[in-house]
Parts: sequence; C-alpha cells; structure tokens
Amino acid sequence: MQKKIYCVLLIIVGMGIISSCKDDYLKSDQYFKDRLTTEKVFKSKVYTEEWLAHIFSEFAGINADVASKGNTPHCFADDMYYGDRDHEFDPSKNELSYNLFKQGLYNEYDKQGTWFQCYRGIRNASTMIQNVYMNTELKPVQIEDYRGQARFARAYLYWLLLRKYGPIPLLPEEGIDYTESYDEIATPRSSYEECAAYISNEMLLAAKEMQELGMKRGQDASARPTCGAALATRAKALLYAASPLANGNKSGYAAKLTDDAGKMLLSADYNEEKWAKAAAAARDVIELGVYDIYHVRKQVTGTDATIAPPNDNNFSEKSWPGGWADIDPAKSYAQVFDGTLNPSGNPELIFTRGQNQAGETIADMVQHQLPRSATGWNAHGLTQKLVDAYYMNDGADAPGKDKEIGRGNGSARVTGYVTQEDFDAGRYKPLRPGVSLQYANREPRFYASVAYNGSFWTLLDEEFPENRNQQVFYYRDNTKGNGFNSSNAYWLRTGFGIKKFVHPNDTFEGRKGEKIRQKAEPAIRYADILLGYAEALNELGGSYNIPSWRGENYTISRDIMQMQRGIQPVRIRGGVPDYSSNVYSDKTELRKTLKRERFTELMGEGQRYYDLRRWMDAPIEEALPVYGCNILMNSNERDLFHQPVAVWSLKSTFADKMWFWPIDPNELKRNKRLTQNPGWNYND
Repeated sequence: MQKKIYCVLLIIVGMGIISSCKDDYLKSDQYFKDRLTTEKVFKSKVYTEEWLAHIFSEFAGINADVASKGNTPHCFADDMYYGDRDHEFDPSKNELSYNLFKQGLYNEYDKQGTWFQCYRGIRNASTMIQNVYMNTELKPVQIEDYRGQARFARAYLYWLLLRKYGPIPLLPEEGIDYTESYDEIATPRSSYEECAAYISNEMLLAAKEMQELGMKRGQDASARPTCGAALATRAKALLYAASPLANGNKSGYAAKLTDDAGKMLLSADYNEEKWAKAAAAARDVIELGVYDIYHVRKQVTGTDATIAPPNDNNFSEKSWPGGWADIDPAKSYAQVFDGTLNPSGNPELIFTRGQNQAGETIADMVQHQLPRSATGWNAHGLTQKLVDAYYMNDGADAPGKDKEIGRGNGSARVTGYVTQEDFDAGRYKPLRPGVSLQYANREPRFYASVAYNGSFWTLLDEEFPENRNQQVFYYRDNTKGNGFNSSNAYWLRTGFGIKKFVHPNDTFEGRKGEKIRQKAEPAIRYADILLGYAEALNELGGSYNIPSWRGENYTISRDIMQMQRGIQPVRIRGGVPDYSSNVYSDKTELRKTLKRERFTELMGEGQRYYDLRRWMDAPIEEALPVYGCNILMNSNERDLFHQPVAVWSLKSTFADKMWFWPIDPNELKRNKRLTQNPGWNYND
C-alpha cells in the first residue's frame, strides 16, 4: 500500500496519531514516519479495536438496513408508507416526501451518504486486513477473529452498495495510491455477477476466520458479526445474483446498463446453477444449528391468554417445533421486533446493528407509528394490498382480497361489525365492539402487525394513565386526534396503522422526551434465510453437487421436504397452516406463494423494496394505485369508511431509472471510468 493512504486513513479514524496530511506528494522521511505510525496502530490492542470500531461506525445512519425514512426510504415500498413529509424536497433538511420517492422524483444528490461511508469503510477495512497480523498484544486466534470481522465489514459494505446502486467498482485489494491522479486511479464498475461472487468469496473467508471465536457473540458484542452472519450475507448476495434482475435479464434497461467499455453489467444469460449455489449457501446457515425461530409458550389463562389458531389436523396437534399447540404465535412474532429481547437473547437475529443506530432509527419509526392518543405522530401506515395479503386463520384468502386492483377471486368483502354481545360472548377475538368483520378470524401475524380501525393498543404509559390501553378509531370525527385532519400531518392516509416494532411500554411525550424502548435492528433474520432457501430450491429443474462452506458436498435439487424445511418453521410460528400439496408440486404457484410469504413475514424490514426489484416485479407492483379505507368518512358513515378507495394523497408509479439509485455526479467527475445508472444525469 502506498504512503499517502496511511496518512488519509489514520486521520479518518481520528485517533489523534497524525495531525495533518498534505495533498501533494510526501517526502520520503514523512513516508517512513507514516509507516511507523501504522505499525504502532496495529501492534496495539487498544488502537486496533478502535480502528475496527470505526469501521463498524460506517454501518450506522444512512447505511442502516431497517430505519425510519430520514435515513433511508427503502423500508417503505408497496406495503408501508409515511405521510408526514408531504412537501417538496428541502435540501437543508435532507427530507424526501413519500410521493417524490415513490414517483422517482428524487435527484442525483439525494440520500448519497451511502457511497462515501461505504467506500471509506472499505478502505479502512482493507488496511486492517493487511496489517492486523502485526499486533503483538493479541493472541493469534484473536487476530484471526478481528481480521474476519474487518473482512465481513468490507464485504457487507459492498453488499449495501450493490443493492442500492447496482454493479459498483471493486477496489484493488492492496488499496489505491492516493498520490496518483484521478485519471490514473479511475476504476470501472464490475458486473453484478462479479460483485456478488466477490462478496460471496469474502464472506466465506470471513466465516472461516471467525469460526473459532465468532460463532456466537455475547451481549456486549451483539452488534458485531458472527460466522453465521457472514454465511447469511453470502446466501443473500447469491440469492440476488440468481434472481431475474441479474440472471437472464434481456430487458432494454439491462442493455443500457454498461461499464465504460460497453460491457453489460447485468447478465443476459440465464444460469440455473446460480439458484443451486444460493440454496447451498442458505443451507450452510441452517446446518450451523445456531439459529432458531423465536417462540414463546402458550398462555392458558388471564386477560392476555393465547388466541389459538383453529384446528388444521396438522400443526395444531403438535408441540413446537412440529406445531403451534404449545406456543403463542402472535406474541412469538411480535416480540422478535418490539424490544422485549436483547439482541443476544434473540435466536432469530443473525446480524443486527443492535442499538448502534443513528439519525432516524427504528425508535423514530415507532414514534411515527403510535396513535395521537398515545402521543405518537400517527403518520406511518400500511396499504390495503398488504392488509389483504395476510391469510385467514385457517389459511384461506380473506374474502374480497385484492378486488379493487383486479386480482380478486370474485368474492366480496365481509360486512358487519362486532357487537357488544359478540364481545361479551368471546367471539372474534381479539376484535372489540365496533370493529369491521373484515378483520375477524385473521392469522396471528395480522394482529401483531396491523393497526386496523378500532384495534386495541396495549399501552402501559406509567406517567400518563389516560394514554394506557385504548381502542383507537381513525374516523374523521375521532375526538382523540387520530382521524383525518388536513391541517396537519397526523393522520393515516389509508386508515391502517402499524403495530410491528411497538412495545406496550412505548410512548412519546413531546414535553417529557422520548420514551420508546430500544429495538434491535433485524438486519438479517433467520426467517429470511429459511424462505430464501425454499425460494432457491423451487427454481431448480436439475440436480447439482455444491460444496458446503466446510468442504462437504450437498446434493441440491427441488426437494419438497427440503423446501418444507425452510417454509414450515415460519408458518408454524406464524400460526398458519402449511401449503397444500398442490402448491408444493407446482413451481409457478409456489413461487407466487413464497413472494406473498415474504411480503407479510418481512413487512417493514427493508426487504420488499429490493425483493420487487430482484424479481423484476417492481414495474407492476410499485405502479399499482395505493388503496385504503375512505378516511374522509365519519363514524356514522362507517360502511363507507370500510369500502376501499384509491388514496389520492399517495402517488405511485415506476420508471426504468428506479431499478437502482442514481450515482452522485461528483463521483462520476472523480472517476472517469464510472458510468451512471440509466435514466439519471451525468452532470449538474
């Protein structure tokens, strides 16, 4: 590595070791001084750990996987929306309204911190990988573990770049000589396939380097990667590379996305084996035996007793893990996200930033989800399409599902409301009086996630008793401020709120400060890997021998029992019956069903935005009108309130340029070999 990069990187780390760095060439005696300083850093345990901590600081803020829209709007696709920033883009606030985001009206300079943070972290990680072996205060096994963590960080930062921007430049392993001119260090974009292969190979090395000390991390290190986190990221990168966007893409967009020499960056040639490699990588995570689907035991008595799903003659007859007979599906799902668990106590979290979040965090998202009557902002909500995607508790589709967007089966939505007599008799639990029967008898994940009109919020505000446990309606004339009010932002555009991520103790007191329990970010969750495993297997027509990460061979094929190994734990914990044999035997039908499973199971976790793109479903799904309740209606017009209408205040469309985020023109000026994503401008 050349002399100038040491000086630059040491200043970035900010340990106070070097106070200045010249922009022009450094004299040879300065070079040796820099070299000695670098050795001083990596021979010291304290300085090495500070260097590594700084690398992981690049994961925060705009680089979060799950956060509120101030960091990244990508947690909001066709499932979730935010309604509190319906104004033109204000560069001074770095705010982007949902409508500008959804219509592709953002510009080349918006939300661009990802590029700088990732490449800065990549350079610092490379320096550590190459120099940590000099450490004299760490044991060899610790050096190997730290090296693996740095390698994970570098590959993960590339992964964040690949998802957001598409194919990106891969920097040389030895680093870049920053004393050279921009023209001399210009680096072209690598293909999507090359980027995914690099991430896969690096994560494999990282897993091997971390396997002795990093199979599990304690609470104090829960935001640091494990061996499993490396293998899981590898599985996700390979799944994306096998998906239609990067595997057999013959679209006009793919033809336009090239490097500076005209080479296509998205593969037009379909290769089925990519799916087999993705499946094998997911199986590596499963075979570790480290992760599990989180579940809590069934509660038989009391006001908080478990609402058991109906008998399905299968899962309902068996105890966990074979069935849901002894667990509470709704609580099991809710507590994964609401802050009940510490990161190290959640067997489902494979990688998380824990509480190391910055800017608009998950806690900020919850603040926007809470109803006004609980002193929240009542501005984040769900779409009718997402609400319809949840199953009935017997595994059937909800009557009237997707009727308004032309996908209905001819059935009509249920009419009528829960009466006081129904409630007193214990019918339609957990619905309360006055709630539409459209929301009755739904699967447990629905009740853990959806704040439908009249749903009950279990809130335990200790300081303000009037905010405790309350039934919340969203009618226009709601007296507690949850209804439509065009004079401010605090109303749900669709009449559906969000309960996922909300803990009973959460509240936001504007005058008293924030009182929201910290949430461990679910960056990579075991359920995601299980569903990815089933998805990859489903796409296979042949049989493949793929080596595991330890070197043994897997025989990978479209094996129904193996697909059930990925699907059934998710469905059982969710309290939903298994798919029928007809679905499992039909590749097209199972593909459709798995997409729906990801839609509901991973709602609000930043997956849907990217799933729609890798499947190449975005042009249809993102462009459909957003439907919801008619929130202009009062409580005495409740029938009209519950008839879905296209929401005038939420726009939707999709243009080719929205496949990937634009690259900042300043980066294009610095790197003459870097090409812009199609549809976006090169210069000011």
